[in-house]
Amino acid sequence: MTTQETKAADPKTGENADRAPGEGTTSIADTVVEKIAGVAAREVSGIHDLGGGAARAIGAIRDRIPGTGPSAGQGVSVEVGEKQAAVDLQIVVEYGVSIADLTKAVRRNVITAIEQMTGLEVVEVNIAVNDVYLPGDDEENDGGDSATGDRVQ
Repeated sequence: MTTQETKAADPKTGENADRAPGEGTTSIADTVVEKIAGVAAREVSGIHDLGGGAARAIGAIRDRIPGTGPSAGQGVSVEVGEKQAAVDLQIVVEYGVSIADLTKAVRRNVITAIEQMTGLEVVEVNIAVNDVYLPGDDEENDGGDSATGDRVQ
């Protein structure tokens, strides 16, 4: 048989002794943590973009619509509990950057930002490197037929 420890209520306030008056609960939406993680990851030098190929293609279309901007949570998914969070990132790195050093810096920046802003403990940051950005990739794709790679004249 197990016993359960209970705290006696303060006779004046009727509240438990381990809880300060006026306390309540705070819930943080997944999208909030996604945005924090996305911004923190993009701050690290060597990150070209976040997201897989499909997410980046949709993001490029969205960027062309007036009044919209890049999604801070693109390429980020999170699981948020009451006190902990886990983060999954999909990144595109710039050519020539040490991926091992880059992912350490991204993890450090993401964990620090989330923990400082939300108070949640980040238990893991999983990073998938989906692509390497080569200088000139944008110029080669401009004006070309994406299906054949031929230049449109």
